[in-house]
Amino acid sequence: MDALAAVWAQLHAVLFEAVVQPLLFRLGMVTWLEAAFDATEIFLIGVFEIAVLAIVLGALEKWRPVEVWADRRPVRVDVVYTLLVRLGVLPLAIFFLLLPLVDGLDGWLRMHDFIPPKLEDAFPVLFAHPFASFAAYLVIIDFVLYWLHRWQHRFEWWWALHAVHHSQREMTFWTDDRNHLLDMVIVDAALAIVSLLIGVAPGQFVAIVAVTRAVESLSHANLRLSFGRVGDWLLVSPRFHRVHHAIGLGHEGSTMGHNFAVLFPIWDRLFATANLTREFPATGIRDQLRGRDYGQGFWRQQWLGLKRLAGQA
Repeated sequence: MDALAAVWAQLHAVLFEAVVQPLLFRLGMVTWLEAAFDATEIFLIGVFEIAVLAIVLGALEKWRPVEVWADRRPVRVDVVYTLLVRLGVLPLAIFFLLLPLVDGLDGWLRMHDFIPPKLEDAFPVLFAHPFASFAAYLVIIDFVLYWLHRWQHRFEWWWALHAVHHSQREMTFWTDDRNHLLDMVIVDAALAIVSLLIGVAPGQFVAIVAVTRAVESLSHANLRLSFGRVGDWLLVSPRFHRVHHAIGLGHEGSTMGHNFAVLFPIWDRLFATANLTREFPATGIRDQLRGRDYGQGFWRQQWLGLKRLAGQA
């Protein structure tokens, strides 16, 4: 592990010193050096994530695909989304932008004799070990994500944006990052704020984002796979999440859909939104079958999302 860490640090330093730092000097942005150093590592993390996704999940999709398409052009736009999101790592960027503000507020409150409560202070035994602390924060963040996801379907204005994600009829592991930009900002800002308020450290937040995204990419894969009767209680599988994207199931009924959990299916079982069908249904939105246009290209999808938000599409 020490050797891998040393290689990673060297790669990070070389990229920053050879490419990023000279560019900032040329642009007269020397004050951004520290932030750019962190951003360079975030970029490298994204490159690593994309490489692993393409190799591992690409191979799995070829091994046991749910669907096989002669024309994969609709998938290409999802690749664009993945490159934009993973190489920029939006939630990490928002987290680190908000961190100084939260730290400043924390300092101001302490100067006025008010110490903001932290979960670690309230439950010291639960957070005594780094792994236990990470696991606790992961469960809390996943619980928040479950409710954010339900609200994306519950509120019409939010669904107008989130529909970009559900409009993919040819769902693959690339589809995970297919979202309206405004939708991403809302969710990632909420996630960053909650994480900062409950005391998640920057390193833990990076790890939480990495774990969450890895599972989300797998759950969106065009892969005929479940984790069995026991496993599907523990972790969201491609079959479990495909039902969430299913035509007529993913955005219908009194709960406005099923299987909202991001990591742990227990939330859907606790709040009666689980659909445990063993099928691998077709994905998309019901009104697409009636001809509603959600756009094929990136900019078209973004524009139509804003028009739906304004009630004009």
